[in-house]
Amino acid sequence: MIKTTGAAPHLRILAACWEGGGNVPPTLTAVRALAGRGHDVRLIADDTMRAEAIEAGARFLPWKRAPNRPDRSPESCFVRDWETADALAGFQRGCERIFVGPAQSHAEDILEALATEPADILLGSDLLFGSMLAGEIAQVPTALLASNISLWPLPGHPPFGPGLQPAQSAADRARDAEVSAMVEQLWDGFLPGLNAARAHFGAAPLAHVLEQPLSAGRHLLATSSSFDFPTARLPDHVRYVGPLLEMPSWARERWTNPPAGEMRPLVLVSFSTTNQGQADVLQRVISGLAGQPVEVVVTLGKALEGLRLQSPANVTILPNAAHDDILAKARAVVTHGGHGTIMRSLCHGVPLVVLPMGRDQNDNAARVDYHGAGLRLDVSASPHVLGEAVRRVFSEPGFTERAVALGRAIADEGPGPARLVAEIEDFALRTSQRALSAA
Repeated sequence: MIKTTGAAPHLRILAACWEGGGNVPPTLTAVRALAGRGHDVRLIADDTMRAEAIEAGARFLPWKRAPNRPDRSPESCFVRDWETADALAGFQRGCERIFVGPAQSHAEDILEALATEPADILLGSDLLFGSMLAGEIAQVPTALLASNISLWPLPGHPPFGPGLQPAQSAADRARDAEVSAMVEQLWDGFLPGLNAARAHFGAAPLAHVLEQPLSAGRHLLATSSSFDFPTARLPDHVRYVGPLLEMPSWARERWTNPPAGEMRPLVLVSFSTTNQGQADVLQRVISGLAGQPVEVVVTLGKALEGLRLQSPANVTILPNAAHDDILAKARAVVTHGGHGTIMRSLCHGVPLVVLPMGRDQNDNAARVDYHGAGLRLDVSASPHVLGEAVRRVFSEPGFTERAVALGRAIADEGPGPARLVAEIEDFALRTSQRALSAA
């Protein structure tokens, strides 16, 4: 692990983000750590993040031409993947409306910010292709922050998307090759638009959409190598920095635990900070745990705080709660499989029941399953099946033992914010040294 030096160079950093729910806290954690180290940080992002960015120590710039959410309501969401028929359609909508489709407008906003004030480093997003393009056009050293596991293929890993386990046989490897080709074809459906954006700035066309991320000099994965699938080697530009687990600014509600003598096993239920149409699965989870000898705390999040759910006597629903206090007492977590929820649970040594609903959740659930730190269920599971799974993960000691071991391994890797700062400073130093050598 790279360590920060005693004397930090003063870097001018322009960071870019979009309001996608789970990607926001890691970006704000990165901003806070970099600003706390003494670097000058500007953040260009949706207006929803303005107050949080300023509080974290950044100077805020709003998207002007690019999509910009004024609030975190479901109505303001551009992707609205809960309206689509399946996860694939949701992915395509995300590419069209945020990731690739607005690449030119994202790049124009970033280039304008760079023209107003130069930057030593551009910290882009692994899903905003316009941030990658802007760094390439402006010839500013660019690092990409991934708020979870890598979207792009790593040696020995299955392709991102379906939630596959690592290949163990020739048939598995053939499966991975076939899925990888399909994934590349899906991305390349947006190649004409990306190449049009590149042509607008005078850049040569690409043969594949996934060539664009290679223009960035460093990819920083805000996850744990202990949690991820093993790999014999990482590409030199890819670095794990560890989870960046800043609590959302709105998570201020505290859970008041019953007296110790009255406490039954506690189960935390958390299904995303953004809308995914999860009312039905939440109600089934509650029904599966109703009347059981457990205490259940359901947290909703900002986008779901108005959701009306039927809750029996052993279930407490908290609209805007912080998780750490609950996890300190919890015996199991039931979740959609968002990266932040999984990482926070494992850091507390709590096993999980994961019901992925799309996005990165299938692949996060696959890793929980791989490490034996919980169970993965289909999102359509019945209340009975859900109740049995929860009882199993906290009654069979192996799940808790493996979750605790994984949590210790994550902690042993070192704190994510400090590791991210060290990687950014190392990247800036190496870039400067190469520039001096070439002069």
